[in-house]
Amino acid sequence: MKKSKRVKKSNSWKIKQHRDQFFKKSKILGYRSRASFKLIELNRKFKFIKNNSNLLDLGSYPGGWAQVASEIVTNGKILTIDIKPMKPLKNVHFKKCDIFDQTTKDYIEDFFKRELDVVISDMAANTTGNKTLDSIRTNQLCLEIMSFSSKILKSKGVFVSKLFMGEDFLEVKNLAKSLFKEVNFFKPQSSRNESKETYLHCKLLKSL
Repeated sequence: MKKSKRVKKSNSWKIKQHRDQFFKKSKILGYRSRASFKLIELNRKFKFIKNNSNLLDLGSYPGGWAQVASEIVTNGKILTIDIKPMKPLKNVHFKKCDIFDQTTKDYIEDFFKRELDVVISDMAANTTGNKTLDSIRTNQLCLEIMSFSSKILKSKGVFVSKLFMGEDFLEVKNLAKSLFKEVNFFKPQSSRNESKETYLHCKLLKSL
């Protein structure tokens, strides 16, 4: 019985992917994931990735966001980090490590030497099946990397991250407003309708 349910769930996922216009489009255009279109939409709206940007991509596997960034950044530096191995991308430096390790944080600071313009993150916590718990865990990731980003970004820097609408949404919003002068929330069209995910866009660090 359990096996039958798993098979049905798997088939349902395959059907949904087959019908998904952004999934199809990602295959046609050669993007590594449909998530590429989320960053394309975000950048179209907020215009934060420039040809000379120094950019850090956290939780980069499989490389969909880094791929989009590498098409724009021609005179800057891109560093991508994930605990999963990622296939190489031209003009993208990948490091397999845990963002929350102090050695990783030290590496990032040394790599950019206080010249970091943009931090992007499409990270989400591993799913447990409990949507409330998954939302809280992902938003905690957002809080932690936002706090770290505020310490390494340039004063006019930009922070972009996934988060989920949930009971701790206000905590994320309040921290963002305490650290940045401009805070926006945006749900791309390429984000699935049933998903509670949205994206946080922050810029211009406050003097603390």
